[in-house]
This record gives sequence, structure tokens and C-alpha cells, in this order.
Amino acid sequence: MSSVAQKKGFGATLWDWLTTVDHKKIGILYFLGGGFFFVVGGIEAMLIRWQLHKPNNDFVSAGLFNDLITMHGTTMIFLAAMPILFGFMNAIMPLQIGARDVAFPFINSLGFWMFFFGGLFLNLSWFFQQVPDAGWTSYASLSTASEGHGVDFYAIGLQIAGGGTLMAGINFLVTIINMRAPGMTYMRMPLFTWTTFVASAMILFAFPPLTVGLFFLTFDRMFGGNFFDHTMGGNTIIWEHIFWIFGHPEVYILILPAFGIFSEIFSTFSRKRLFGYPSMVFATVLIGFLGFMVWAHHMFTVGLGPTANAIFAVATMAIAVPTGVKIFNWLLTMWGGSITITTPMLYALGFIPSFVMGGVTGVMQGAAPLDYQLHDSYFIVAHFHYVIVGGVVLGILAATHYWWPKMFGTMLNEALGKVTFWFFFIGFHMTFLIQHWLGFWGMPRRVWTFMDGQGWNSANFISTIGAFLMAIGVIVLVYNIIVTSVKNVKVANDPWGDGRTLEWAIESPPIYYNFPATPLVRGLDTVWIEKMEGNETGITAAEPIKDIHMPNGSIIPFLMTFGLFVAGFGAMFRTEHAWGLPVLILGLLWTFLMMGARSLKDDTGYYIKKDEILRDLKRKGGQK
Repeated sequence: MSSVAQKKGFGATLWDWLTTVDHKKIGILYFLGGGFFFVVGGIEAMLIRWQLHKPNNDFVSAGLFNDLITMHGTTMIFLAAMPILFGFMNAIMPLQIGARDVAFPFINSLGFWMFFFGGLFLNLSWFFQQVPDAGWTSYASLSTASEGHGVDFYAIGLQIAGGGTLMAGINFLVTIINMRAPGMTYMRMPLFTWTTFVASAMILFAFPPLTVGLFFLTFDRMFGGNFFDHTMGGNTIIWEHIFWIFGHPEVYILILPAFGIFSEIFSTFSRKRLFGYPSMVFATVLIGFLGFMVWAHHMFTVGLGPTANAIFAVATMAIAVPTGVKIFNWLLTMWGGSITITTPMLYALGFIPSFVMGGVTGVMQGAAPLDYQLHDSYFIVAHFHYVIVGGVVLGILAATHYWWPKMFGTMLNEALGKVTFWFFFIGFHMTFLIQHWLGFWGMPRRVWTFMDGQGWNSANFISTIGAFLMAIGVIVLVYNIIVTSVKNVKVANDPWGDGRTLEWAIESPPIYYNFPATPLVRGLDTVWIEKMEGNETGITAAEPIKDIHMPNGSIIPFLMTFGLFVAGFGAMFRTEHAWGLPVLILGLLWTFLMMGARSLKDDTGYYIKKDEILRDLKRKGGQK
């Protein structure tokens, strides 16, 4: 296998992407898949806002509005934000710790295809005209009573996608624990790697409850179970506990990698090491720990009693402390730094006030009596969009600009990047700031229309205009990506000029084995240390160049997941169609057959010879 670029036909390229186990390619697949679902979720959001831009609007029906809000929330959380972050984790984290790949390349591929087929399954509900309509949280009394197969699409699709997420989390944990380069101690790891590590540990504990809850829901709806039917001895409220024991850690699983992204960006563009690195690490771990202790603040209106409410109120306020530590460390990183205002830095600067606003309204919700008043109002919609959009989405957009040259070898246009930022940033605040007041003025959330003369008209209209500004920003970004890809102007190893971590010391995009020789890590921000000491390459090798062992690609992950995808349709339609049960059995048999094939096939990988590595080095200009 020569590393010299060769022109491949469409079929060969497609086969390469379907069978790849290379963490960089899987990162790009996650990025593209998540990007597609981000656009789908965005279109759903635009339809929601258009329906609400004036009173008594009949643009969509009440039923379709419920479909839209359910699918918008589910798509954005499970199929857009998480996979895009997984894309960056996959593409960048192994480079930051000096690894050649993740610990389990096969499982990495399987995790991606499970996300993809799970997301596809969920969104095919639109074509069957049976769409999930019980809200993205699918509270039990609504979801068990929902007509048609909408909620079945939700339960089965998310079980498939959630399995893939759990696999990815375990994979990242093992990679970070076992595959760090010599000298890369835990307290020398870049912050993005640390946040990936903590988020992956949270996935390990948060996703099993979701899987159990979805399993119960599937059995209640499709196999006559009574887990959530109180008339048969079940418990309706238990769904809320199961969901939020997953759901609250989930928001930290999303926000922590974004924190890591901003930590990298502040440090790089302030030309300073991150202020208070040990306290940042400790705050990250503490957020991961406390994230599991606050779930019932989503349930202050349930009637858990004053003791439970008080405990969860205190925990909710406590979790704001490590987040505050991070905010001050970012500000102090910039203090006295030599700041360059690039597109990623603009997103980072915009993130701090936006996320603080979301955090402050979150602490307000921690007061149970206030939450009781605001719980089902637009104040909550405003709060969590300030956290998710003002935190996670700004982080994703920042990382897209920051790591694009490393992932694709080309540089996104900075001027267009800044246009995207201003449209998106202004549009975001315009959409959601006013919704806090809508909540105070009594507008309930999840209503498909509202009457005239309640004082909500102009606020809803402003909110809709803001949403369209955000859409323009995203369209400019897509245009930027297309133009950059067509021009295809290649960039150097460190196009920003101030890279501090290992990914900036290798070529853009990295060669398939990442590092010619395993790097030696000499401290935090190891590449910066090497540059300061006059080593232009930014890397000191830990060992001489030798043969490198690499894994073979495999089509089995794709085929294995396809079996689950088919079985899902069989399970859903088994009662009303004669073909349902055979399709369920065949799909599962196919998956088990593929598992068997994987177990029996003795795949030992292959070696890249030392001569080929030396040839590559020579071609690059002899970087040793």
C-alpha cells in the first residue's frame, strides 16, 4: 500500500470510506453525518419559528407542530451535537496524545455506523408519516399513548444510535488510558483530551440508563409490557427519573468537549499556556462527578417533596462553581496575552458572555419555587438554548474553523468565517434573549399557536427574525466550505502559526499512520516547548523509525449495523404485516452472522515498512 496519493475511481473511494477503520476518516464521517442532521434539525427549527411568527397562524397543524418540536430536539441532541463532537474527538484526540489510532479501530467504525443507521431509522419516520410526537424527552404517559409508530421509530432508532455512542465512549477511555506517547502524563494532556476523557467516562455511566428506559418503552408499546402503566402496577414517573439520570449528564457530555475546544483556542490565540491548568483539570472532573447528582431539578413540578427538592437545588447551585472556575481561567489566559482575533477566537470571545447567561438562568432554575413558576414557560426554552447553542454550537463552529486545516489540509476563508460568526451570534441572541421575557409574560412552551392581544406578538416576531439570521450564518458557512474545498489550497503543518499541541507538528491532513516515529512529550504544550528551544519541527522522537503495525479496514461494521436497521422495521411492523416477524428474525440473524464472521476471521493487520516511512519523510522535505 503506497502512501503516494493515487487517483481512485468512485467505486474504490466509496469502498474505502465504507470499510475504513482510520480514526481520521471516521472523524470526518461523524462530522459529515452530524453536519447533515444539523441542517435537518435547523430546517425543523425554522418551520417552528415561522409557525410562531404571528398569532393564530395555521402554517402547520397542531399535530405536525408536535412532530417538529420532537424531531428538532431529538435530532439536534442525539444526531447533530454529539456526532459532530465525536468527529473532532476522533480526528484530533489520538493526534494530541501521540497515538497512531484509537484502541479499538473496528469498534470505532461500528460505533459510527450504528449512529448513522440509528439516525436514518429515526428520520425515515417522516416518509412513513408516523413521526415521534411526544417531545424529545418522550414522557411516559404521552409516549405510551401516542398513536401509530412514531414513538417506536424514536425508541428503536435511539437504541441503535445510543449503542454506537456507548462504544465510542469506551473506545476513547481505553485510548487515553493506554495509548499516550512516552512522557504524556495525565497532567500534560491537552485540555481537549481531558474533556474527551471525562465526557467518555460520563457516557459509560449515563447511556445504560437511557438504553434501559428505551428498552422498557419498546416493550410497553410493542410487546404488551406494563413498566409505565400505573393501572397495571407500573410507574409513570419512573421514566422521568430514568431519562434525566441520562439526560442531565448528557448536557455535560456535550458541553465539556466544547470547554476543551475553547481552552485550546484561548491558549493558542493568546500565545500563552492555559492559566491554572491543574484547576481546569480538577474543575472538569468535578463537573463530571456532580453532573450525576442534579437530575431531579428537571422534576421540581412532579411533587417529590421538599427534602428531595432541597437536595437537588443545592447540588444544582454547587455545579456552577467549577464552571465559574473555568470562566475565570479563560479570562486570565487572555489577560496579558498577545491576542490574535481569528474566527475561532471570535467564537471563543462570544461564547463567554453567552454561556454565562445560560449558566445564570440555570442557577435561577435551581431555586425550586421559581422553577415551579417558570417550568413550562418559554423561559426554559431560552435557558437551555443559551447553554446548548451559546455553549456547544459555538464550540462546534469554533472547532470547525480551528481544526479544518488539520482535518482537510485547507484553510476556511477567514473573512467569510467572520461573516458567519456575526450573523449567527447576533441572530442567536435575537432569537433567544427575548424568549426569557416571553416566559415571564406567561407564554407556555410547546404550544403550536397563540391568541392575539396577549402581548406576545412582537417578541415572537423578533425571535423569528433572529432565527433567520442564524440560518443565513449557516448558509454562509456551507458556501465557505464548498469554495474552500473546490480551491483546495494546501496549508502547512501549523497554519495558525502558534500551535501548542502535537497535532500541529505533523502534516495537514496527517498521513495515515500519523507519526513517522512515536513522539517524546517533554511537558504541557510540548510543541511550543520544542519551538521555543529552536526545534522547528516541534517534535522530538522517542524512538528510532521502525516498522509500524496498522489495522486492516473491514466492511463488517457496516453490514452488522445494517442487520439491526432491518430488524428494527421487522419489530415495528410484525403485528400488522405478515413480513414483519420474518424480517425481524432475518435482520437479527444477519447481525449475529456478522458477529460470528468477525470472531472467526483472524485479522492481524499489516506492517508499514521502515523504507516507506523514510521515503515519505524524504518527500516531505526530510522532516526528522
